Amino acid sequence: MKQLRIVVLFVVLAVCGGCHQPVIQPRPLIGITSVYRPAEPNIPARTQTNFAYVRAVAENGGIPVVLPTVDCETALQRYVDELDGLVLVGGADIPPSAYGETPHETVEVLTAQRYESERKLIASWLASDKPVLGVCLGMQFTNVVSGGSLIQDIPSEVGLEVKHRGRYHHVRIAPDSSLATILGASEARVLSSHHQAVDDIGRNLKVIAWSDDGVNEALERVDGGFGLFVQWHPESGNDRAQRDAIYGALVRAAVEAN
Repeated sequence: MKQLRIVVLFVVLAVCGGCHQPVIQPRPLIGITSVYRPAEPNIPARTQTNFAYVRAVAENGGIPVVLPTVDCETALQRYVDELDGLVLVGGADIPPSAYGETPHETVEVLTAQRYESERKLIASWLASDKPVLGVCLGMQFTNVVSGGSLIQDIPSEVGLEVKHRGRYHHVRIAPDSSLATILGASEARVLSSHHQAVDDIGRNLKVIAWSDDGVNEALERVDGGFGLFVQWHPESGNDRAQRDAIYGALVRAAVEAN
């Protein structure tokens, strides 16, 4: 594993291009999940992650490690054993059968490859108590793995008062929550891109933020280590302070947990 850490460090130095990261020693390994793209004519199967996640981790003192969606118990357990923190990224929809419902006509499900891999990873990671940040689908996926359910389509089930897809909007944050402490505020302007949302809350999770239409916008773990889940994309918005506060909190928690 020592050799892997050295190789990853060189990769991060190359992609950061001299950015000014906080001085955090040792710099923790932060896994970042990925999107699986099946093979197409003349295009091989591939795994990819928006670079904004990588930059948000690297510029806040972590060593980003992109995780392929391998459906291998040994590999997934090695992720859990060797990594210090985890970012669960966005993507398509979770199969409604996972929470006992039939699909709404707007649902576009994840590939089976990613669903099976990430479902097992999330369950094992939560059991480890290691720090985790879930973004968009990452929040929804954690809730479902924890026994919760989803609103399958906000426009038809909640309404159009708040535009959740590709828009900025306002959220209220519980003053006594980890998120309020991290941001130093009880409200925020956020960039979201989703049509689904958390409905029934899963085990050991607590709702800590809401949009003006009542949609659940953030969760936190209540049973152990650092676990923050936000429905928006702090790594992609134009609020650098919000991005650094949230991703920096994950990196610091990963250092403190070691």
